[in-house]
Amino acid sequence: MDRALALFVALPMAAAAGCALLPKRLVVRRFLMFLAAGSNLVLSVFVVDRAASGDVLVTQTGGWPPPFAIAFAADTLAGLMLFIGALMVIACSAFAVAREEDRYPFFHSLVLILLAGVSGSFLTADLFNLFVFFEVMLIASYVLLTLQKRSSQTHAGAVYVTTNLFGSTILLAGVGLVYAATGTVNMAALAVTESSPALTIAGVFLLVAFAVKASLAPVHGWLPRSYPWASPAVAALFSGLLTKVGIYSLFRVYSVVFGGAPQWRGLILVAAGVTMVLGVLGAIGRESLRDILSFHIVSQVGYMIMGLGLFSLVGVAGGIFYVLHHIVVKTSLFLCAGAVETTEGTGLLKRLGGMMSKQPLTGVAFVIAALSLAGLPPSSGFFAKLALLRGAAEQGQYTIAAVSLAVSFLTLASMIKIYDGAFARRPASAEPKVRAEQPEFAGGSKLATGALRLAAPALVLSLFSFAVGLFPAPVMELSEAAARQLLDVTAYVDAVLGR
Repeated sequence: MDRALALFVALPMAAAAGCALLPKRLVVRRFLMFLAAGSNLVLSVFVVDRAASGDVLVTQTGGWPPPFAIAFAADTLAGLMLFIGALMVIACSAFAVAREEDRYPFFHSLVLILLAGVSGSFLTADLFNLFVFFEVMLIASYVLLTLQKRSSQTHAGAVYVTTNLFGSTILLAGVGLVYAATGTVNMAALAVTESSPALTIAGVFLLVAFAVKASLAPVHGWLPRSYPWASPAVAALFSGLLTKVGIYSLFRVYSVVFGGAPQWRGLILVAAGVTMVLGVLGAIGRESLRDILSFHIVSQVGYMIMGLGLFSLVGVAGGIFYVLHHIVVKTSLFLCAGAVETTEGTGLLKRLGGMMSKQPLTGVAFVIAALSLAGLPPSSGFFAKLALLRGAAEQGQYTIAAVSLAVSFLTLASMIKIYDGAFARRPASAEPKVRAEQPEFAGGSKLATGALRLAAPALVLSLFSFAVGLFPAPVMELSEAAARQLLDVTAYVDAVLGR
């Protein structure tokens, strides 16, 4: 199984090449896309099963001994992220097929390249290769964002790529400083390297770069200016995956490379609280579905980082649980928004209404996911937030606990606003629905898709989240296993260095 880790990158890349060579064979391209993503999903189950018992799977490539070889390593956290990433690609791809969004010749190749970049980021044990996989994601995501070549998407793409290139530049500078200070960029080797002022400075560069990628305040403005303008399936895919790679990198590098340095935990908690508040306040003043949901991505990033700032077993486990929960729930919400926009031609709340009767399955999926995002019992979000609150109480961090509770109430208010505006109240009066400031969507008359096909991906994800809320113990146990491996990186270091 260890040697199979390379397949998480190789299979999507090979399938992407196959799709690129078959621009006129839509059915074959769809088959290759689902085959590669499904293969990654199945392989990730075996990785999680092995890693949860305490093993760390490692493969060394390039014919060099550690720490010079290109190392892929998978512990429980990496396995869980591989699983959830492949699942989101399958769900968003199914939605893209339902609304024929994948009719663009290179859509399938780009999605697979994005999957390869995401999987490589979760697996790599090398800082430079982490930078490389970030760039793979950036290239694929930028083209996906602007694939329909609308002027609004081009503007959003400019904001997206400029900010992310800025983050990549800082990341590359940090990697260079790490190598200059220590002579290695292997994360396991860095874990056993004596700390120095130069390494600390390099660490600041790395963590700032990851904060940009994760959309952590105050470098969060790029996300709500770009995600709402992507096509619905692409926006859902981005919401589930891209910022979470930055979050994962923060967890990995902070724990392995810097050993959870206590001097930074207070700053991380402050950043978490500010991110929660700014994100939810930004959502309150918005009037379209995806604008509101995009700001809530920012807000929820704060909860994930809160777990890292606590850096205890309960806190880190809660943060990991929250990452997994949020990926599923937020993707479901964006898919619901996409289903509404596909049939109604707009996402503006004042131009919507009556969607619960028009699309009841989409309405049910939205309600389940929205209540989970707000953290109401017995949802997955409730148990994730409960773990974070327990971790904060154990350490006497009552301020961040209070902030997280207040933001949860504001999140619930935003979800009620969407439900009332789009699903519950009477339909808006008949008037033109597509406005210049909103993305233009193909109307339902142009799509040979039924309400069931549009609603199914979101409904499946919401029901999955609801099932986790009813039976949270398995996910919490896996989250605690992942947290233990982050708090004690001995097994990870020994495995990567071949001890």
